[in-house]
This record gives sequence, structure tokens and C-alpha cells, in this order.
Amino acid sequence: MALVQEKTYTIEDIYALPEGQRAELIDGRIYMMAPPNTIHQKISYSVARRISDYIDKKNGECDVFLAPFAVFLNDDEINYVEPDISIICDKHKLDDRGCNGAPDWVIEILSPSTERTDCGMKLFKYRSAGVREYWTVNPRLKTVSVYDFEYDEKNGQYSFDDEISACIYEDLVIRISDLL
Repeated sequence: MALVQEKTYTIEDIYALPEGQRAELIDGRIYMMAPPNTIHQKISYSVARRISDYIDKKNGECDVFLAPFAVFLNDDEINYVEPDISIICDKHKLDDRGCNGAPDWVIEILSPSTERTDCGMKLFKYRSAGVREYWTVNPRLKTVSVYDFEYDEKNGQYSFDDEISACIYEDLVIRISDLL
């Protein structure tokens, strides 16, 4: 008996979706995205603003982008993600479409519909693509998981009340509970 082969989708299929429909493409498979809820938006905006203010204060070179923002992790047509927060330090990766290659730091705010993908498949994809730092923020459990892909020194799980040190910035500390 022959197996039915699943269709491999491309970035062209993502751009052909109806206006306003958000989705990500991982290894040729489309993952539809539900609109974020209020706490998700509040965390995303507040953390991005904290990082952006830090970069501005230090006259840094990195840019902070909030979703929806296209990230083409690999030089292929079957991977396209929209991280909640992307910090990109190499301006050569940026063009009118988004980021071509791995951001330096990615932060995903988990929701029940994305938790499995964000903590599994995307964790692997981000690491193998060259992302230096990855955070998953879980509003339901009030926890943050930090993955230091560059040095493997600051990996850990933290509560919203903990002071969390960024990996790519030596003196940036974020306490999520202070931002809410």
C-alpha cells in the first residue's frame, strides 16, 4: 500500500494566505496562528520596550522588532517564522521583507496553541539556525525559560519575580513582574 505524501508548502503559500491570516512555515508545514490575547500583547510590548530602551541608552547597534515580523531562518523556501520579539544586530540581514538569517535573540510568548511548537520544534530550529539567545515566556505559569545557545552558561528557568540576566548583553536585567 502506498503512503499518501503530505504537500510541502513554501513561503509563496504563506504570502498567498488571505489578508490578516497569520501563519508560520516550518519544514514545509504550515502552522496557523491565532490572534494574541491581552496579556500576551502586554508582555510582548513591555519586554520589547525594555530591551529597546536599553539598546538606545547604550547607543547599541541592534534593532528590536515585534510580530508580525518575517524571519527567514534558512536560505530556503520552506521555513518562515514570526517570533513575538526579534533582536537583530547585523543590519545586513534586514531588508524590506524582514530578517534573512537568524536573529541574535528571539523571545516567544507562549499560548496554549503555540507552546508545543515554541518549546519543541522552534527551539531546535532557532538553535540550529544560529540564534544566540532564546527565551520562552509562559504567562500561565509565570515562568521564563532562557536558552544561551552561544555559551550555554545562563540557561535556566525563572519566575516572573526573578531578575533575569540577558545573555547577549552583560548588564541587561529584566524582571517581568516589574513590567506588568
